[in-house]
Amino acid sequence: MKMTYGLPALLSAFFPGLGQLVKGQILKAIVIWIVGGAIGFLLGWTIIVPVALWAWNVYDAYNDPA
Repeated sequence: MKMTYGLPALLSAFFPGLGQLVKGQILKAIVIWIVGGAIGFLLGWTIIVPVALWAWNVYDAYNDPA
């Protein structure tokens, strides 16, 4: 089944890592959840790093082929 690029990006925009999980990149999704959770917990007082991580996640879900 050919996956469109927009759906994983949309899913990742609302829940980081979900787009990678839908595309079958299970290890990458788990790493995003762990790293994103740690960064969100440790650097939650800043806005730049969590937003940058979120933006990279959406970009990766859109561009990285399954």
